[in-house]
Amino acid sequence: MAAFTELVFSGVQPTGNLHLGNYLGAVKRFVEMQARDAQCLYCVVDLHAITVWQDPEALRGQIREVTAAFLASGIDPARSIVFNQSQVPQHAELAWIFNCVARLGWLNRMTQFKEKAGKDRENASIGLYDYPVLMAADILAYRATHVPVGEDQKQHLELTRDIAQKFNTDFSGSIAAHGHGDAFFPITEPLIGGPAARVMSLRDGTKKMSKSDPSDNARINLTDEADTIAQKIRRAKTDPEPLPSEVAGLKDRPEADNLVGIYAALAGITREEVLRDFGGAQFSTFKPALADLAVTSLAPIAGEMRRLTADPGHIDAVLADGAGRAETIAAQTLDAVKDIVGFVRRGPSLQAVR
Repeated sequence: MAAFTELVFSGVQPTGNLHLGNYLGAVKRFVEMQARDAQCLYCVVDLHAITVWQDPEALRGQIREVTAAFLASGIDPARSIVFNQSQVPQHAELAWIFNCVARLGWLNRMTQFKEKAGKDRENASIGLYDYPVLMAADILAYRATHVPVGEDQKQHLELTRDIAQKFNTDFSGSIAAHGHGDAFFPITEPLIGGPAARVMSLRDGTKKMSKSDPSDNARINLTDEADTIAQKIRRAKTDPEPLPSEVAGLKDRPEADNLVGIYAALAGITREEVLRDFGGAQFSTFKPALADLAVTSLAPIAGEMRRLTADPGHIDAVLADGAGRAETIAAQTLDAVKDIVGFVRRGPSLQAVR
């Protein structure tokens, strides 16, 4: 741990049908972060997935599919820690301690619960309501210094920071007494996304690309084959005007802005650079170029995912190894938290009593 200047944590829910938005907004960035001077932990957050009901057999397959997407995209499980949340019990245990630190008013302000629960909030699970506290435990179990976040998770990271600050304040004397200095938990910093951190629907540029969209043409799935990817790009909604020569010209043109952003993110360049090459061009010119780039970038990932998911034993071994490495870190954190809070921990001396 001491060899790294940063510890980066992030997670992806195993709710099936990973798409281009998940790849550009999360997984591609995970791969890039391996080059940082950081310990990276990438978690399949299956405890979060069950805040709404999941078919058990489907969930098992989806956990393995997300893991396959991580590996197929270039995450190296020897360099980064890849694991699923439910195999590391410290996440859930720390979440309960944080439930006793977080305030009800903080959770009542979480807008994502209101959006996900809809009008029937009384019928939503406690887990869905408490989701942000478990997310704080996910991050702080590793005392992560940085977390990559999209727009929809910024508020949850703010809650994580609030919980860390309140814990540090509430237990300041005990933290110092146990040799942890002025604060135990870091105030985790966000890593804001690049040019396409928020990828929109191919059918409506005002809506986020979503696995729940009834139209499969609204998204590019990571499992799509090359012909399907190209076809979806060709059918993507556009407007009749040519591409502008400057980014300001994309304002009030959501579909054009989305496609330019996707090209920029896949190519690893800025929107300005895309428009330098394609400004003034019609979509009949731009779309084939985007389709070629998308196929080149994504089709190999889909092929590798199919190969990996055909060998679930290998995926399970990667997850088990990652869980063991993750638990080594999380157990140290939780043991320290128990000491700070005032719990009596089970120790070697208790073995003789049995």
